[in-house]
Amino acid sequence: FKLMLGALTLIFGLRLTWFSIGGSVGNTVKQLAIVFLALVLGNLLGKLLRLQKGSNRLGQYARRLIETNRPNDPHRFSNGLNACAILFCAAPLGILGAVQDGLPTVAGATGYYQVLAVKSVMDGLAMLGFVTLFGGGAIVAALPVFVFQGTITLAVQVYLEPFLRLHGLLDSINAVGGLVVCTVGVVIFEIRRVDLADYLPALAIAPLIT
Repeated sequence: FKLMLGALTLIFGLRLTWFSIGGSVGNTVKQLAIVFLALVLGNLLGKLLRLQKGSNRLGQYARRLIETNRPNDPHRFSNGLNACAILFCAAPLGILGAVQDGLPTVAGATGYYQVLAVKSVMDGLAMLGFVTLFGGGAIVAALPVFVFQGTITLAVQVYLEPFLRLHGLLDSINAVGGLVVCTVGVVIFEIRRVDLADYLPALAIAPLIT
């Protein structure tokens, strides 16, 4: 099942990038240059902003809540709610998936929800173990996750998508998003460790370069 998730992640990421750079040879070369430059600059900015380190600190805090959990702990419910909400909201794939869900891949198309669907499957599998540890607190954590990701998607649809479409910037941000999604597949297959959060600024840099 893990291999299937990794394969789907790679397929969805490559498919999104392919949709965004297709066309003439000149346009393809131009888009690829923009994508790789945005990834390099985005990674540098992410490291300066310490995005991955911040994500890791949140993860470590959630891990402490999990490790110190006891069945008779009076704070079991709240600890479970906090730990699960932090883990699911702070995951870079959730942020990236919510952004892509709010952006069409081609003119008139609906949002690219597949990335968020893969993230939801991962969260669902993890939730099975967390429910055993924390009971109802883990289940209730789905609410802040839904609000967090839904707010990002709605904000992108209402405020960002019309601007990107008007100025012809959708392809660049989708192409970058697709390659960043591919790095998740690399992590799932344990090919190498990737600081995914540090690449998130590339989503903002790509349209600026374009």
